[in-house]
This record gives sequence, structure tokens and C-alpha cells, in this order.
Amino acid sequence: MSVMDIFREGGFIMYPLLVFSVLIWVVAIQKFLYLNTFTKQYLKMDEEVHRSITANRIDDFKWIVKNAAPTIARPHEILFDDIYQSKEEVSDKLQRRLSETTSSLKKNLWILGTIGSSAPFLGLFGTVLGIMDSFRQIGVSGKSGFAVVAGGISEALIATAAGIIVAVIAVIFYNYFQTRVNAIVQDFRNKVEDTAELIFLSKRNRK
Repeated sequence: MSVMDIFREGGFIMYPLLVFSVLIWVVAIQKFLYLNTFTKQYLKMDEEVHRSITANRIDDFKWIVKNAAPTIARPHEILFDDIYQSKEEVSDKLQRRLSETTSSLKKNLWILGTIGSSAPFLGLFGTVLGIMDSFRQIGVSGKSGFAVVAGGISEALIATAAGIIVAVIAVIFYNYFQTRVNAIVQDFRNKVEDTAELIFLSKRNRK
């Protein structure tokens, strides 16, 4: 039996599950590429920023930040804004900007979480429809036995298995990206705070 035969025997519930499967891979590939790009960019920028601050080239630091990706640049922009005079003011504003970065990194992960929680129920719905079809076949034929109910049972089992498989894949990706985003955000936060410390130290040395 081919994959297409199994798909057809699963009933119409296989179509929304197929849509879920496509969404899982689209979100996973997009998120994987985005996180890789973000990580490479902020690590490279962190090196350049520290080099410019250490050399007391603040203008270079500003130029680097202005040419960085918005999610990376926004937390750094407040570090050279003179309206924030104290560390406490900078820290409060920085936390808000870092929260925006976190939200950007977690964008669309809710899709994986929703599919992971709803796919088993969609498969269960297909199971119910398959069992109902088995009883309908018994009523129409007036007979019982495996030959009569085989089609409905097959549909029920395939729908159940498909729902579980889709849910498991979605949950695996969801947990992986949640863990990775949290690790990236923590490292990014540490590096921005280190940069802030360097800037305050540089300001004190210039006084």
C-alpha cells in the first residue's frame, strides 16, 4: 500500500492534517534560518562594538548600530542616547527593548504550539467519523463482521495515527525552538549589558 493509498483511506480529516504538516515545516525552516542569521549578526556586531568602544571611537559604535538589523539595533540605540543619565534609567529602558527582541524571536512559535495541542483532537475526530462509518455500513448491509466494518476501522486508525504523528513533530519543534530562543535571548541580554557597562566606563574616563 502506497502513501497516497493510506492518505486516501484516512478520510477527509487527512487534508487539514496535511495543512498542519506543511505549516509545521514552513514555520520550522523559517525560524531555523532566522535564528541562525540573528545569532551570527549579533555576535559579529558585539565584536565590532566592543572594539570601537575600547578604542574610544563612539562614532564608529553609532554607525555599527544604525546599520544593524532592527531587532539587534534597538536595544543598543538607547546606550548612546544622552537623555538617559543613570544606569537605572538605561536598565529600565533596556529591559523593554529586550522584551521586544524576545517577542520578535518567538514570532510564529504559537503556530507550532497550537498544532501540537490540537492535532491529536483532530485525529480523534477522524476516529469518531471512521467508527460512525463502520456502524453505518452495518446498518446499510444488515450484516456484521470484519469485512463490513474494515473500511471504517481503517479510516479511524489512520486518522488517529496521523494526528498523533503531526502533534509529536509539532511539539518537538516547539520545545526545541523555545529552548533555543531562551538561550539566545539570555546571551544577547548579557552582551548588551556588558556593552552598557563599557559605555558607562568610557563616559567616566572622559570626564
